[in-house]
Amino acid sequence: MGRVTEAADVWASAVPYLPRRVSLSALRLAAEDCHGCPLYKTATQTVFGQGRTGARIMLVGEQPGDQEDKQGAPFVGPAGRILNEALDLAGIERDDAYVTNVVKHFKWIAVHRRRMHKKPNAREIAACVPWLEKELEVVKPEILVCMGATAAQALLGPEVRVTRDRGVIVSSRLAPRAMATVHPSSILRQQTSEDRHREMEHFTHDLRIVAEALA
Repeated sequence: MGRVTEAADVWASAVPYLPRRVSLSALRLAAEDCHGCPLYKTATQTVFGQGRTGARIMLVGEQPGDQEDKQGAPFVGPAGRILNEALDLAGIERDDAYVTNVVKHFKWIAVHRRRMHKKPNAREIAACVPWLEKELEVVKPEILVCMGATAAQALLGPEVRVTRDRGVIVSSRLAPRAMATVHPSSILRQQTSEDRHREMEHFTHDLRIVAEALA
C-alpha cells in the first residue's frame, strides 16, 4: 500500500468527518476530506456512492478500483460494466439502484508499474463504515445487496459465506431486506469464456431474485 505500512498506521474513524446536516450531497462533500484511516494518503480521491435518495436497491461492493479512483465514481471500470449488464438482464432500472462501496478509498500495491487491488483490513473497514451507515440512513433502500465477501461479512455478519448464502433474501438491521451475492469482478477473473458466461448467469439470477422481491 505505497509507503504507508499497517504497523505505522494511526487508526481513527470517519465519525469526526460526518456532517451535522445529513444529505447525500453533504455526505459526498464531507467525505472528500476524510482522513479517518490512512488509505487517503495513497488514493487519488474519495470515491463516494452514486445514485438518488429513495433508490429501492443499494448495491455495495468492497472498495473502488483503479478506474474508480481516477474518475471519482463507483463501478465505472470493467466490474461496473458487468454490473450494468446484469442489472439490465435482471430487469432492474439503473436509476432504481444506489451503488457504493464499504471502503471509499482505493487500497493498492504496485506490481510492474500497475496499481493492483489490495483487500482492506478490518480496521480500515470499521473506520469507513460510518459513511455507509449514513448513506443507508438517507437513501433508505428496500433491499441491501452486498456484493462479495468483504461487503457481505462487514454488513451481514462474519459468519456469512457468499458461495453458500448467495441469492437468499434475509432480514437485516440496516435495511428491511438484504442479500449476499458475488462481486462482479469475480466474473472477470474466471479463466474461460464458458466459466464467465456461467457465473454471469448466476449473478444475473441473484439480481432477478431482488427484482422479484421488489415487485
